[in-house]
Amino acid sequence: MKIRFLEIVQVELDEAVQYYNYELSGLGDAFLTEVLNALYRMGEFPEAWQPCSKRTRLCKIRRFPYGVIYQIRKQEILVVAIAHLHRNPDYWVDRI
Repeated sequence: MKIRFLEIVQVELDEAVQYYNYELSGLGDAFLTEVLNALYRMGEFPEAWQPCSKRTRLCKIRRFPYGVIYQIRKQEILVVAIAHLHRNPDYWVDRI
């Protein structure tokens, strides 16, 4: 299934990768790899993760305190946030 990001999601992802690479060289790249793995799994099995609201689901990122918040649409998966799950985890609600 096709996966599409809201524009702000790419910014969130880039900032998180940059932050982790600043903290430890290569850690941002490891984070990005885990996000890409999660996106692949979501594309293969979109309904496998828990609902976090009536229209959204949460796929947690392995090894990192982040999750991909997404909606299953007719012909695509819409990613509405890549959210840090320990800091204001519901900030993305206004995006849907």
